[in-house]
Amino acid sequence: MPLQFEFPGNLTAEKLIAELSNMADTQLVSKLPSRITYYDSFDWRLYSNDITCEFNQAKQAAGRSVLLKSTKNDRIIASSAIKTVPSFSKAFEPGIMRDTLEPLLEMRALLPVCTVEYETYQLNILNKDQKIILRLSIEQYNRLNNRVVLQPVKGYDKAAEHITELLTEKLGLTAANKPILLAALHVQGRKPKDYSSKLNINLDPDMRADIAGKYIYSHLLKAIKANEQGVIADTDSEFLHDFRVAVRRTRSGLSQIKGIIPPNISAYYADFFSWLGQISGPTRDLDVYLLNFERYQSSLPESIREDLEPLYDFLLIKQQKAQQELAKKLQANKYLSTLAEWEQFLKEPAFKKPLEEHASRSIKELADKRIGKTFTRVIQEGEAITDSSADETLHDLRKSCKKLRYLMEFFQSLYAEPQIKHLIKSLKGLQEVLGDFQDYAIQEHNLKLFSEEMMALNIPANTFLAMGVLIQDLDAHRCLARKHFASRFEAFKQEEHQSDFRLLFASSKTRRRRHAARGIHLSDNIV
Repeated sequence: MPLQFEFPGNLTAEKLIAELSNMADTQLVSKLPSRITYYDSFDWRLYSNDITCEFNQAKQAAGRSVLLKSTKNDRIIASSAIKTVPSFSKAFEPGIMRDTLEPLLEMRALLPVCTVEYETYQLNILNKDQKIILRLSIEQYNRLNNRVVLQPVKGYDKAAEHITELLTEKLGLTAANKPILLAALHVQGRKPKDYSSKLNINLDPDMRADIAGKYIYSHLLKAIKANEQGVIADTDSEFLHDFRVAVRRTRSGLSQIKGIIPPNISAYYADFFSWLGQISGPTRDLDVYLLNFERYQSSLPESIREDLEPLYDFLLIKQQKAQQELAKKLQANKYLSTLAEWEQFLKEPAFKKPLEEHASRSIKELADKRIGKTFTRVIQEGEAITDSSADETLHDLRKSCKKLRYLMEFFQSLYAEPQIKHLIKSLKGLQEVLGDFQDYAIQEHNLKLFSEEMMALNIPANTFLAMGVLIQDLDAHRCLARKHFASRFEAFKQEEHQSDFRLLFASSKTRRRRHAARGIHLSDNIV
């Protein structure tokens, strides 16, 4: 039986109480102003896992509390009496609240999503003996439909059933199955999960390539701008991560999808986004070291883990300095004016007869060509790598894999979902081992540079000894990743897999010929 009900739009709390008083013995206990602020990460990690985080703020600080609730049944998962909401899950006291939040939020900050103010009426329903048989909590909002929550008293289940019947049949209330958060967001013109770092670009296969390209770049520009202020404020490290991914994807598009916009414009903005990648790199690298610090410590013998603490302080100071420099550059005219120019260019209508080589082609045709060519390059580069190849060859392959991945993600709506997702997943497996190899190599190299900088800072000798052990551990992991590369690439380049790639991304003419040879209809595989 539902216990939470929504009022029709014209029914006030006072009117409901008056109507109930005519049908039952009521007792108004209190009327208090209330306020709830909803919290989530910027990318809605709690709501995506069917959880809301509510900060209930009474007038007295002692009456404040945080509740985690299920969006499915409004069940309270965890509660904590608290004066303010910590920015990060690790700042909560140990317990169910922290245990629930940490694996979901990870490095993301808890941010206020919206605040709802209302009047709360506590109303009791009494029997003939003046005993409480049902409690009601009535919430009266300014811009939302009011609500009432029934709180049954043990042994008086029939009272709840009776009042439910009066509320629904006599007064027109309906079961409230969704959290008030949804209604509050709707008033603000928002909805849950209105930001995601994942690409979700829907393209028409027959769309002209230059128009589709601008559509893709506009989507990426939206992600850059969405994360901009979080980067400047250093709210959490994922703002910069998502900012940089959108920048890299834009750079990749400009370099990989050529011939759809004027070359001088493409070159100009390629330089700009390359500059953005350069100025944001140092801060992101230091973010990663700080995020990995606990893992660094846990990789060491327990007896020397504390000796690594001065490294954390050193990294934190460097990160703060790099962050301040980045924030200044993102508020300077070069960034603001160039990004505004890029936005204006993307908004300009396409020419009826564009001059660029590939602008008038269908985006499906161009996608087939670019993905097929880049896949061939990945296979060729990978096959050329031997046990004696220089480390740079793996780094170059990693960059080619990233370009291929971005192209596949840009255009995945043009292909049958099961096939394209399977191929992206297989590419991710290869990227993972290449990324591990590169990350361990860079961390090992930079830790050596950090130790040289720290020499002049009166750092205890034990810290350098601990850093030496850490570098050895990173080197061991780097060698292991290098060893795993051969088997991972062998799995990626297997003939059946290459055939799937080439069939999915073949030109229309080639695809028809191959399908005809196999007796398959083209429409069975292509969206």
